[in-house]
Amino acid sequence: MFAIKITDKELLSHLYLNDLVRQEGITNFTLLDDTLISEKVLKGGQISTAESISFSTQSNLNKLVVFTEGLHLQQLTLVTQALSEYLEVAFYRVIQVEGVKGFAVCAYVALKKQDDLRQPLEIVANRFSVELCLVDNTPLLTEPGLLLMDMDSTVIAVECIDEIAELAGVGEQVSAVTAQAMQGKLDFAQSLRTRVACLAGADEAILQQVREALPLMPGVANLVTILKSYNWKVAIASGGFSYFADYLQHRLNLDAAVANDLEIQNSKLTGKVQGDIVDANVKAQTLKLLAEKWAIAPSQTVAMGDGANDLVMMNAAALGVALHAKPIVRQQADMAIRKGALDSLLWVLAAGQA
Repeated sequence: MFAIKITDKELLSHLYLNDLVRQEGITNFTLLDDTLISEKVLKGGQISTAESISFSTQSNLNKLVVFTEGLHLQQLTLVTQALSEYLEVAFYRVIQVEGVKGFAVCAYVALKKQDDLRQPLEIVANRFSVELCLVDNTPLLTEPGLLLMDMDSTVIAVECIDEIAELAGVGEQVSAVTAQAMQGKLDFAQSLRTRVACLAGADEAILQQVREALPLMPGVANLVTILKSYNWKVAIASGGFSYFADYLQHRLNLDAAVANDLEIQNSKLTGKVQGDIVDANVKAQTLKLLAEKWAIAPSQTVAMGDGANDLVMMNAAALGVALHAKPIVRQQADMAIRKGALDSLLWVLAAGQA
């Protein structure tokens, strides 16, 4: 066992914690007052981490996954202090996933209250510029699973219909309908059909122009690649359009893509959507059907999205992830990634391992 005083401000920096992880190989540790304590044993001339808490004890604890670029010891201390009314930290474990730059720290915690902690976590995460994900029975990275993602503002960093509308010269009309939908004056199907109607007569070439410029969300390609290396299935369920979802399925090597079909005649948009609308309930049903198709246990399902239309799907999954979402969505999701890249989800899934 070794103990390190961390009262020196320099030792609270990102570089110091990074050195402990990269050079000293620190994995399990505790923070007691101004001291970092890590247990290690010497075996055959090599240093290896000793399990300081039994598996039975660990299984009774929740996991608070903490990460941000440049995570440092002072942030961990301040977060722990700020949440001390709600939880008590037993120990910390460094979480690393091969292929993901950096690391996260998982605090194994005992809850002092059975209150919903999403609001306190939101406040503390914003105050100290960290991501805080409190999870219990997380899907395991090393077991086959299913990740179902929304497309617009989740897999890609734009809303396709807004991009099309701008190029078609009806941006303001579409934005006005979107505003009505956000105010609850239109349901999703009404909103989508009304917005698509504004696009009647637009040239199909606009769709290709938007598709060729689609910006991927940071970390999404890496997330898909690593998940598939662990035998996960990854798919899109979108209230957007198959013209883009099918392209992304091919580009990212996804296993499936479900979205709405725009009607096109003589290389022009007719302003209509073909078939049934992919709405919130269809997204949730897609999660169930794909899990059954690939024989994936419900406990190994994850749904990720940014909007209220994704909440039903997120609630149907074992883990619902709000990505860069509005507060109303973060408050109802199991966890939120407020600013981080999509592949940071891998740390949360890796934290589920014993």
